[in-house]
Amino acid sequence: MLNQFFHEPIALGLAQAAAVTLLSLGVMFLARYQNIRLEREILVALARGFLQVVAVGSVLVFVLQGPWALGLLVLLIMLVAAAFTAKRRVTTIPQALTVALLGIGVGAGTVILSMTWLGVIDPALTSLIPVGSMIIANAMNTCTLALERFRAEVESHTGLIEAGLALGADPRAIVRPYVQAAVQASMIPRIDSLRSLGIVWIPGLMAGMILSGTDPVYAAIYQFVIIAMIFATSGITALVSVLAVRGRIFTPAEQLILRP
Repeated sequence: MLNQFFHEPIALGLAQAAAVTLLSLGVMFLARYQNIRLEREILVALARGFLQVVAVGSVLVFVLQGPWALGLLVLLIMLVAAAFTAKRRVTTIPQALTVALLGIGVGAGTVILSMTWLGVIDPALTSLIPVGSMIIANAMNTCTLALERFRAEVESHTGLIEAGLALGADPRAIVRPYVQAAVQASMIPRIDSLRSLGIVWIPGLMAGMILSGTDPVYAAIYQFVIIAMIFATSGITALVSVLAVRGRIFTPAEQLILRP
C-alpha cells in the first residue's frame, strides 16, 4: 500500500521505517501493560539502529569504491564496536572487554580470513563487508550468550565451587560443567538455524540473490555456506570466550571473584 503513495526510493524507505517503528512501539506498550519495563532500551535501540544503519549506508557509498585494505579497517571497527556492545551486557564478568575482544576477534577473524583466502568469501568490498559484518554480529551475540550463561551458572553454584576449592580441587576442573553448559546454550540458536534452513525460513541473502537473477540452486547453496560460516564462527567464539573468562573468575590464590 505504501508504494502507491511514495514513489521515490528514499521516501518509500522512510515510510516503511515509520510503519515498522509504530509496530515496535506497539510491542513496547504491550510489554509495559504487563509491567515489563523496557521503554528506554527499546526507544534507544530503535533510534540508534536507524541512525547507525543510515550512516553506515551513506559511508559505504564511498568505502565500496576504496582499496581492499579499507574494507579490513571497516570490519576491524565493527569488531571493536561489537566487543564494547557485548561488554555492556556482561559487566559483572572480570575483564569483560578483553574477553569479548578475544572471543569475537578470534571467532570472526578466523572465519573471515580463512574463507576469504580460500575464495569462499569474495574479496571484493561489495561482498567482504556485508558478509563480514554478518559474521561479526553473530559472533557478538554468541559471545554475549556464552558469557551470560557462564556467569549465571557460576553464581548459582557458588557454594559448590567454594567447597571444591576448600578441598583443594583444580579450579578449572570445578567449573568445567559450567563451561560446557555455557557453550552448549550459546550454540543452540545456531544449530536450530542450520536445522530449519529452507524449511522454516528462507534468509534474506538467498531471497535477494534470487530477486537479482541468480540461479536459485546456487543461491540456496551459498546461503548454506553463509549459515555454516556463522555456525563455525559461533562455535569458535563461544569456546574462546568461555575458556578465556574461566581463569579470570579466580584470584591468583584460587579464590572465587565472581559472586551473586
